[in-house]
Amino acid sequence: MASEKPSVSNYVNGKPRILLVTGSPPNPCDNAIGDHYLLKSIKNKIDYCRIHGIEIVYNMAHLDKEMAGYWAKLPLIRRLMLSHPEVEWIWWMDSDALFTDMVFEIPSFKYKDYNMVIHGYPDLLFDQKSWIALNTGSFLFRNCQWSLDLLDVWAPMGPKGPIREETGKILTANLKGRPTFEADDQSALIYLLISQKDKWMNKVFVENSFYLHGFWEGLVDRYEEMIEKYHPGLGDERWPFVTHFVGCKPCGSYGDYPVERCLKSMERAFNCG
Repeated sequence: MASEKPSVSNYVNGKPRILLVTGSPPNPCDNAIGDHYLLKSIKNKIDYCRIHGIEIVYNMAHLDKEMAGYWAKLPLIRRLMLSHPEVEWIWWMDSDALFTDMVFEIPSFKYKDYNMVIHGYPDLLFDQKSWIALNTGSFLFRNCQWSLDLLDVWAPMGPKGPIREETGKILTANLKGRPTFEADDQSALIYLLISQKDKWMNKVFVENSFYLHGFWEGLVDRYEEMIEKYHPGLGDERWPFVTHFVGCKPCGSYGDYPVERCLKSMERAFNCG
């Protein structure tokens, strides 16, 4: 493994340089309101980045046709790591995740010995082997050789077609509660970390002291209560740092929840942020 690169330019005023990466599919949404919410989502992220001195990249291109869908983030992250050596952390965030606490800052000092920071629960990961033990909708990767090495074993599980389908069967067989469908990047990462624990886990920080990813369903109806009782800057269940609309698909014509409910909830999150 290559040695860590010198971090002289990777820090500004003692804080690591972070590049927030997000994106959306190259084509317009199935419904015009979806495009409207993508616009709100990017504005929300730009506002947060401006306040906290974070750089941002918004991607609409598929760098690799075989790695479309959930997997599109991996070739993009790899390319950005190589083209931005001055950045210490690459922070991926899904387009359906919104900042709902503009004051909270990533406590980067906690992660000096780690190369990946992801929201999740170690007991769900190792005791239950749950397919939702971690969430890849919002995570940080240190820009170093270790991260490139992890991408090298993670990404080959994702090419469209037979590989993705066969890997999906392995993931469903090994992860608790996972429905039968093709391989997704989140299940693949969970499977890798469980099956190759000794190789990777000493550099992975599983974060749950604040909401790097906060599941929207249990949060949006409590915003008023939070505003009344608490204040921004907490980042946890009292005032979530990120509210993530998993299962909503505002851009597509399908989703796990009624579109109206999702859009109304996203509007609330946007206003809360």
